[in-house]
Amino acid sequence: MLKEFQKVPLAKLNPSFQAMREQSPILFNDQMHMWQVFRYEDIQKVLIDPGLFSSNQGSLAGELIASSLLSMDPPRHRQLHGLASQAFSPRRVQLMEERVVEITNRLLDEVVERGTMDLIEDFAFPLPTIVIAELLGVPAEDRDQFKLWSDAIVREIGQDPNLPRGSAQDEMVEYLRYQLKCKREQPGNDLISALAAAEQDGERLSDHDIVTTSALVLIGGHETTTNLIGNTFLCLMENPESLKALYADRSLIPSAVEESLRYWSPLVCTFRVATRDTEINGQAIKAGEYVQLFLPSANRDATVFPDADRFDIRRTPNRHMAFSYGIHYCLGAPLARLEGNVSLRVILERCANISFPEQLLEPLGGLIIQGVRHLPINFTPTPRPS
Repeated sequence: MLKEFQKVPLAKLNPSFQAMREQSPILFNDQMHMWQVFRYEDIQKVLIDPGLFSSNQGSLAGELIASSLLSMDPPRHRQLHGLASQAFSPRRVQLMEERVVEITNRLLDEVVERGTMDLIEDFAFPLPTIVIAELLGVPAEDRDQFKLWSDAIVREIGQDPNLPRGSAQDEMVEYLRYQLKCKREQPGNDLISALAAAEQDGERLSDHDIVTTSALVLIGGHETTTNLIGNTFLCLMENPESLKALYADRSLIPSAVEESLRYWSPLVCTFRVATRDTEINGQAIKAGEYVQLFLPSANRDATVFPDADRFDIRRTPNRHMAFSYGIHYCLGAPLARLEGNVSLRVILERCANISFPEQLLEPLGGLIIQGVRHLPINFTPTPRPS
């Protein structure tokens, strides 16, 4: 992995893992004390079998994640997922489109006349943070604190559990417990209120379940979507002919977003632990051993994606694993896709002749999320559509 704060050319930021798939598709990492898996088919087999490969990662995930939906196996996962999905339904997401467009335009209003912006700092970070804050029903002005918490928590996932942990998880939990208390006293049209009211077969979510689910939405909705947007423009920076094609034909935007998810996946890896002695593609795995699954590598596997190292905004089918696979497929994927599509559409409407000044890019630190800290772009402002 690249060192934090190291600045490098674009070409060095997005490895395809081709050598690993061909030479060491299943490798034991002595430093991390876990198996690493790189091929699409092998990763798919692990993710589709929670009975054999558990999501319960214990201290590897940190206390907050370890006690959340993300680390649960059936049947408990099925129960909680069913309740949580009621409050995170496609209809709820669909109704947010107009608001996402409004927030997108408002953010662009603040910078567009300059003809330049830092796409991450000025746009890709605040947009999903505001959207998630409104979805949860918490103050958007706390967004800088959300970022500090979620960045710290994401950095700790996969870290040696014997290393010291920060206070970010405790602080976020305390904050969300207070927000839940307020919502119970005065419910609103928001996700925390909906989670508090959700009921299925006579069951309701505990306060702990609501807090951990809200934390996952806050962390995942902010980190993943910020880098979905940023990485989409990194793809266009690397492939200017695709940017030109999108200006000419906006109907290509949804498939361009899907291809950017495949080609430059925000989520680097996910973890499982073997529940009993087994094997992956002939490699023996012992009960209790951890498995690290590299999703960007699966998404560049040429056995599934022809010409896999080419960015193709017309690619179909596109069965990428950017949002994972199986029972832990991301609940927030429809919202992330909505924000990605709206962002690209509105930016192309209001920013003509987008160009990328020559620059060295600063990768994010940590193990889980792939993206850059800053991405300056230049453009010609165009009038806001009426």
